[in-house]
Amino acid sequence: MKKIATLARLSILLLTGLSGLLAASAPAPASADEISVTQWGNSLYGLPYAVAMEQGLFKKAGVDITGILSSGGGGTTVRNILAGSTPYGEVAIAAALAAQREGLDVVIVNTGTRSVAESSLVTMPGSPIKSVADLAGRKVAITSPKSVSEMLFLLVLKDKGIDAAKITRVASGGYPNSLTMLEQGAVSAAALIEPLSIIRKDKYRTVYKTGDILKPMTTSVGITTRKFAEEQPQKLRAIIAGRRAGVDALYADPAAGAKILERDFKLSPAVAKEAVGNMIAAHMWSRGEFNQAELDRMIDGLRLIGEVKGDVDWHALVNAGYLPADLKGK
Repeated sequence: MKKIATLARLSILLLTGLSGLLAASAPAPASADEISVTQWGNSLYGLPYAVAMEQGLFKKAGVDITGILSSGGGGTTVRNILAGSTPYGEVAIAAALAAQREGLDVVIVNTGTRSVAESSLVTMPGSPIKSVADLAGRKVAITSPKSVSEMLFLLVLKDKGIDAAKITRVASGGYPNSLTMLEQGAVSAAALIEPLSIIRKDKYRTVYKTGDILKPMTTSVGITTRKFAEEQPQKLRAIIAGRRAGVDALYADPAAGAKILERDFKLSPAVAKEAVGNMIAAHMWSRGEFNQAELDRMIDGLRLIGEVKGDVDWHALVNAGYLPADLKGK
């Protein structure tokens, strides 16, 4: 009996040890992570991330992204990224350049959006404003000085050969504020962005859609710290690959993307469907690859508002080495 008991104890010890060895050798499950996306919940930049989370595409790529940190954009988003345990996020390209000028440890690792199709200029239905030329001598609402809304407006004026000095730009503080000023007659036209322009399309008349005038340009980029990229390259590649899969899923099934947009952004089914359809038609979401011409067009715009002076050293700021293999050479 003693021998049997001893053998039983030995068997338990061996099984326990074997279980421990198996547990130690098994791959650890991906830890939950949060990343930051500029204007999350307010603009369409972040929809690929929502799709990737909903459909398990981040997990399939090897990272568990469970939430998106929102911010008003610009330096706020950059600070959120740098302070996070997983320092990756999507920001306007101007914010990435500003971070570099400030000496922050930032590197651009993928592109995000590449179209200005979500932007437009609107006026009241009974307004005499029929074209850009009719704005001379009038006031136009932008969100703030040196904002994307001001930059795109100036690029349109330049494309049409109109002297920007003949039009007064009024900073409203935000797109809804611009519309209030327009309705009250304080300005003759206002810059607007989707999906707000779709939600309120029956109240205003579109003077122009920016995407019908300007060529594609890189509007947002994925950034991280060089330290994170060097220390956790696999996680970084997984994030980029997961987002890319979200973009592919959006283009393959716009209806499913619209359902996610409807729920997460609290939009009506009709508005969500139209918004996604508009952005897919403009090919707004990049799969992550870099396009030199589209980067340079954005820099031309940033020069107009004084955000960039001189040339940009892309080699010092961009690292395409973390992209999926088929996108690196594009």
